[in-house]
Amino acid sequence: MDTAPTTLPPARLVRVDVAAEILSVKRSTAYEEIRLGRLRTVQIGRCRRIPTEYIEEYIDLLKREAGATL
Repeated sequence: MDTAPTTLPPARLVRVDVAAEILSVKRSTAYEEIRLGRLRTVQIGRCRRIPTEYIEEYIDLLKREAGATL
């Protein structure tokens, strides 16, 4: 029987420090954006996670803001 290694699908929920790394910002900046309501999160028990689609929404927000200032 051939047992090929299984690959996991990409994570859909990431920790705040991972989201900060994806966004190329400091962890404290990510938490500040969360506090301001600009970067949304979900709560799982006592853990805060960021769905990858919320990261995309945040990037879209940054793009709109950059376009508005031109």
